[in-house]
Amino acid sequence: MFTDSHCHLSFPELKSRLPEILRAMAQAQVDRALCICTTLEEFDDVHSLARDHGNLWSTVGVHPDNEGVQEPTLDDLLQRAGRAKVVGIGETGLDYYRLGERTVADMGWQRSRYRTHIEAARTTGLPLVIHTRSASDDTLAILREAGGFDGGPAGPRPVARGVFHCFTETIEVARAALDLGFYISFSGIITFRSASDIREVAAFVPLERMLIETDSPYLAPVPHRGKTNSPAFVPWVAEQIAQIKGLSVAEVAQATSVNFDTLFDRVLSPPAIKTLDKSHEEA
Repeated sequence: MFTDSHCHLSFPELKSRLPEILRAMAQAQVDRALCICTTLEEFDDVHSLARDHGNLWSTVGVHPDNEGVQEPTLDDLLQRAGRAKVVGIGETGLDYYRLGERTVADMGWQRSRYRTHIEAARTTGLPLVIHTRSASDDTLAILREAGGFDGGPAGPRPVARGVFHCFTETIEVARAALDLGFYISFSGIITFRSASDIREVAAFVPLERMLIETDSPYLAPVPHRGKTNSPAFVPWVAEQIAQIKGLSVAEVAQATSVNFDTLFDRVLSPPAIKTLDKSHEEA
């Protein structure tokens, strides 16, 4: 019924409780979850979760806020993106929130890393999972510049595609992302009392361009705020969106799951996964 489009089950506070979390997901009717990679060092752990569980999937990427980690080359991303059950590139993007004594000009390494991920998405055709915080202008500008557009019978379309995850920006940023062909994903933040502006954005974003997520182990929704988050809590995000849109929770669950399938269109059936695994082994 529900799909959690962004979680971090490889993080210690969740990985150590994985059997419990999977049971809670089943009880909450959360059928699937996308496990997000934030460093190359953790990729094997993230990917193994997807390989070992039929309802989990994986991305490959290096979070913009991670320093002192292996810097990804295009080949690093492409090699890992070719593996079974890897369905997206990221999370990637820009984060200027913790500049400290640095300036935006000092964050050129983040912008270079972001461009590498965009190129990987263009090359593979996989969607980007974009994180942006205090950096929306540059995030959008680089996406327009590096994402590129193809012509076709229906007019220009973005070469790069994907989702702006855990959205906390303005309606103007949401409109720009939608105009670029991207989806918008909402997290438990949408349930916070102080998040009236994010609820206004959710009212603006069409349901057919919307995903839901937990970003667990962070940002547990009300009524679980302050607890360790998990994919089993994503129905509370759907419930808040249902209230905003005047829909049933089931309608939101169905629409956002269909949207997930449309965007992450490498989500394979088990027989197809076995075939792909065999081809990789033979190669």
